[in-house]
This record gives sequence, structure tokens and C-alpha cells, in this order.
Amino acid sequence: MSEALGRRGFLGMAGAAGVAAITGCGAGGGPAGGVAAQPRQGGRLRAVYAGGGAKEVLDPHVQSLFVDIARHKAIYEKLVELGPDLRPVARLASKWEHDATATTWRFTLRDATFHDGAKLVADDVLFSLSRIVDPAVPERVAQSSLATLDLKRSRAIGPATVELVLTRPNAEFPALLAGIGTQIVRDGFKDPAKPVGTGAFRYVSFEAGRSMVASRYDEYWDEPARIEELHILSADSEARANAVQGGQAEYANDMTATFARTAEAGKTVRVVAAKASTMQAFVMKVDRPPFDNPDVRLAFKLVADRQRLVDVVLAGRGEVGNDLFGKGYQYYPADLPQLGRDVDRAKSLLAKAGLAGKEIEIFTADASAGFVEAATLFAEQVAEAGVRLKVTTGSPQTYAKDLLTKGAIGNHRSGAMPIPQYVTDRLLSHSPFNVTHWRRPAFDAAFAAARAVTSEDERSAKYGVLQKTVRAEGGILAWGLPDYLIAVSAKVQGVQAVPPNTLDQGRFDKVWLT
Repeated sequence: MSEALGRRGFLGMAGAAGVAAITGCGAGGGPAGGVAAQPRQGGRLRAVYAGGGAKEVLDPHVQSLFVDIARHKAIYEKLVELGPDLRPVARLASKWEHDATATTWRFTLRDATFHDGAKLVADDVLFSLSRIVDPAVPERVAQSSLATLDLKRSRAIGPATVELVLTRPNAEFPALLAGIGTQIVRDGFKDPAKPVGTGAFRYVSFEAGRSMVASRYDEYWDEPARIEELHILSADSEARANAVQGGQAEYANDMTATFARTAEAGKTVRVVAAKASTMQAFVMKVDRPPFDNPDVRLAFKLVADRQRLVDVVLAGRGEVGNDLFGKGYQYYPADLPQLGRDVDRAKSLLAKAGLAGKEIEIFTADASAGFVEAATLFAEQVAEAGVRLKVTTGSPQTYAKDLLTKGAIGNHRSGAMPIPQYVTDRLLSHSPFNVTHWRRPAFDAAFAAARAVTSEDERSAKYGVLQKTVRAEGGILAWGLPDYLIAVSAKVQGVQAVPPNTLDQGRFDKVWLT
């Protein structure tokens, strides 16, 4: 132990011994008759996700698509994952502790084994993190969230303990290690086409835009998977619906509310819904006309008929949003009043800004279910305030990247993640996915200061002030909180109704076939 750590000591022991095996069906009951089926071994499960074509990757540190995330989750693991309440839970790290300032963290590793038989050790963690933050490969998605990691001062303390040092305090650090693209690979990992992880499934084959096949890893530390073989397939929304209804797949991810209504009328498919666990929004770029004018941003928020958008676009499968990410999550300001619709005031503000009778372009794409429909319906609502909203459709394959630079207003969707992670990724001056161009140095500094506070109550209060600032002055018009919908064959058990980006979402080692 270093002299400094010897003086200060470590605080805040955390991390459970693991997550218990899932034995329920996740939809609130078992098969017909109400008696839960007993888990059985064997069989093949085919899970179908929205595809990304040639953009799909096996590199676990270069990912953004749900289909990539599902494949990587099957083969690899992280030190930390997120539980259903979006708080960190232990995975490859069995526990962690920090010093008095939350600048130095120690993680104790599990007795886990890679698929090639090598034991997980601290050097694997250090190598993985150095690979993630390597500035020579900017497409590695966790670089910004782990930017304060000081690897020169981080070290292994024996084979099963790793000490990670930050350049500035961060009481949320374990949650950052649960973010997208933070999987642990073998020390010296070079070829993503030959993946070797510690996950519940071994790699067999992969074809971008089509499928990955993996087999059960019998030495998995958290009990071997119940199914013998896993296929993760790529398909568009209609093909996913046809596959799960026609028996060509047992699991279909991210389904539409329209499909859910149809499927629930039959007996072959069951819909598992994580209630209000995602966010749909319109995002306005605050640094370009007309949304550089705060009156225009407020007018657009006031003209939105959120309930109508939820009823039509989401077919009622969701809740009304309140122009802020993370409703119901830790740190969300619960005392925030709901913004209502006021067309007359919106019309007055738009006229004052000189926009009466003018046309504004909204940039959208079929990149996510409901984007185009929401933009089209919102255009009708904005017209009530005397402004024309022209709907322009881009490429769904490149929309997430295009939206960073194109258009003054567009669609945005986010899955579940801790609120500080959302701020880090999307609301700081140098955030990689800052689609609203919200760049406020004072906000950045205040967020860094809040994140350093080790008292959860004090930290929560500071986060609340920052979120209210974003809601009042920022460019996020969060109109709806859609249910996250998954369709499974009636013979599939063990699928939980949990938010996306959490440990038990798409976790196929705990499902079984009746």
C-alpha cells in the first residue's frame, strides 16, 4: 500500500456477491395455468436485433448498436454492471473501495476464467482500460467517460486486485465502468475477429449484418448457461416481427407498440415490457438559429402536445416526458413540475422572435421506431403556433452521426443509463454525443464538482440543480418515455422486464426453453 493510501485508508466498500439466477419468466407469470416452468438444460435460442449491416463489429470496445452490445455481452464481461435501478452491481469485480476523496479506487477481482483457460488477473484489467482510452483509436466509445483515468499511476496489487487512479475525484466511477464499451479482454488482445472473453458463451462464428453463433461455456463463474447454443441475428423491424411470430426466432428485441398490440391478441408470442424505461425527444441545437434564441426553445416546448405524441406514436405504450432525461432514476429531481401545453404563449414567443409564417426544417430518419411519425405529428402541432416545420428524412444507418452536425432540430432516443453518464456523454462541452450543442464551461465545472462529492445526498442535490438548468435553458424536448418492448416465443422463460443497458437485459445465460 502506498504511503498516501496508508494514511488515508479506503472508504465505501461496495459490490454485491453477484446477481441471483433468474427463475421467473419476467412478464409476471409462467405458462398457462399460472405455474412457473422448471428450468431445463439444452436447446438453441435465436435472438433477433435491429441490424447495422457492415457497421456491426466484434470489437467489444467499438460498439453502439444493440445487436453489437448483445453479442459482446454473451462473450465478454465488465467489472461492473447496472442493476434494474441503474445503480452499480458487481460482476468481474466482486467488490470495490475508494480513498477519502474518491480519487483512488481498488477493485477486487473474481475467480473467473477466460475461454482459453487463462485466469482473469489485474493486468487484464489494466490492458483493457489502456486499450479503451487509447487516443489513436477514437472510435472506442468509452473514451470520454473514462477520460480522467490516470493509467500511469494505476497498478496491479497482486493478481486479484487492481488500483485505479483518477486525475480528479469521481464518486460515480464504478457506474462509468458499467457503461457501453467497457468489457474486459485478455492482456495482449489484438484480433477482435478471434474473441476470447470470460462470458457465458464461447465464440463460434460471425458475419456482419447477419449473425453470430456462440456455444455455452461450461466453466463460466456464474453458472453455465441453460441453453446450449445462442444465435444473435440481424433484421429490420418487420423481419423481426415475422421471425418471432413464424417460429424462426425465439426472442425479438426492441419491438414497436403496434406489433405488441397484435402479438398480445395471439398465443404464440409473449411481450415483455420494461415500463417507461427509454426516452424519446426532439433535440434543438442551442448554438444555431433559430434555437440559439431561448424564447424559441421555450415556445417549441410549450407547443408540444406530449400526450398526443404518446398516444399516437407510442400507441399509448409509455408515459409523458418532461424535457429531462432519467425520470424515475437515481438523482432525478422528483419535485420538477410537469410542463404543460400553451399554444397561445408559444405563438406569441415565436412571433416575437420573427418566426411567424416562417419554415424550419426538422431532420429525421427511420433510425428508431417512431422517429418519422413523431416528427410528422410534431410538425402539425407546431403549425398551430404559426410556424411551418418541414420534415426532411436522412439515412437510418448514419443518422446518429449525422444528427451531430445536420439540422437545427431532430429526433433523439436514449436507453436507460445513470443520469451522470447521460450528462457525461451528451451535455458537457466536449461530450461525443452532444446533439444539442449545449456547451457551458460553468456547467462543466459545476458537474465535475458535484461528481466529486462523496455524500450521496449532497451529490444528489447538486445534480438536481444542474438538471433543472438543462431543463429550463437547454435544447432537449423530451416528450415521451416509451416502454421498452421485447417479444419472446411462448416457450422461452427467464426473460426479465428490465431497462435496456442493464445487467439482466439480453442476458441469455439465464433463459431456458420449455
